[in-house]
Amino acid sequence: MEPSCYDDGNMEPLALNPRMREEERALTLADYDYELPPKAIAKKPVKPRDASKMLVVDRRTGRLVDARFRDIAHYLRPSDLLVLNNTRVLKARVFGKLAEGGRAIEVLFANPLSEQVWEVMLRPAKYIRKGARIDLNDGIGLRVGEQQNDGLYLIELETSSQSSISKVLKQYGHLPLPPYIKRTARSSDETDYQTVYASRMGAIAAPTAGLHFSARVFDSLDEIGIEVVELTLHVGIGTFIPIRTEDPTDHQLKGEYYEISQTSAESLNRARQEGRRIVAAGTTTTRTLEHVFGQNRKFVAGTGKTDLYIMPGYRFLAVDVLLTNFHLPRTTLLLLVSAFASRKIVLDSYRHALQEGYRFYSYGDSTLFV
Repeated sequence: MEPSCYDDGNMEPLALNPRMREEERALTLADYDYELPPKAIAKKPVKPRDASKMLVVDRRTGRLVDARFRDIAHYLRPSDLLVLNNTRVLKARVFGKLAEGGRAIEVLFANPLSEQVWEVMLRPAKYIRKGARIDLNDGIGLRVGEQQNDGLYLIELETSSQSSISKVLKQYGHLPLPPYIKRTARSSDETDYQTVYASRMGAIAAPTAGLHFSARVFDSLDEIGIEVVELTLHVGIGTFIPIRTEDPTDHQLKGEYYEISQTSAESLNRARQEGRRIVAAGTTTTRTLEHVFGQNRKFVAGTGKTDLYIMPGYRFLAVDVLLTNFHLPRTTLLLLVSAFASRKIVLDSYRHALQEGYRFYSYGDSTLFV
């Protein structure tokens, strides 16, 4: 399979591909909807983690193969370069009470602005007013500031024995499981909701495509010579902010922090020069690679923020194979996958997955688009 970033030798990045199919133009958010029965949404992970199902999808023909994740090496090539997101999930959820009235409030710390000030989500937000104080344990107080875009609030740590919000999270925080799970994190989630290679603390959600990897899987990849490199993208609230307009092009992503090491950049450039496929584990890895390559025409070491919003019509420059979980309807994640394959192939594969009992969302099964 030829690298997807090449088109008749033209390496100019295009936000919209002028040769895309007519049916992919001017679509509304409703075109990315599908019926997802609640029973299909995974509430807990499969154990062992590599026993999860994997649907292999040929994005050119639509051919489907039902597989297990532990056998992923059979569906890759020895020359492939696999890219992982090594971010680690913060204990970003804190429970407190309003100083006035004592109402219970949940605080999800979404984005650090300084050691004492973060952007947060508050629930229930209808009781929140600027200037309100939220009390935690041991006399620690949080002062609510201005409301920001997308329902976020500024919140400041008031003077206490804790010198930073990071220290507050370390002592009082809980892993921020997806809200549909409807419970606080258990001790088992401390392992289950982290990838086995998570090392860089900073995400508010796991890069879920990576949750399936195990030491056994890495051994199988190593046996056939697949190279593995890592980058970091701290999954933030931008990944999950819903699209609120029927025209998905009106949506904007909130920037998320990324980092690529010199070693990883060199391996990525070498793979591209040698015509080897780049396999992205997850949509966060995909957006990071596409952002950096699109900005520089090559992979460059460094840090920054990316707000790259990928939807059908986008021309992929960096990624040739995409491993990802099954995504919820009407989301930016589903749009990205539909851009990589096609809306029809993605929705057809999702219908097949539902018929065959695949499990959806964070603790669910995966798809491998080749």
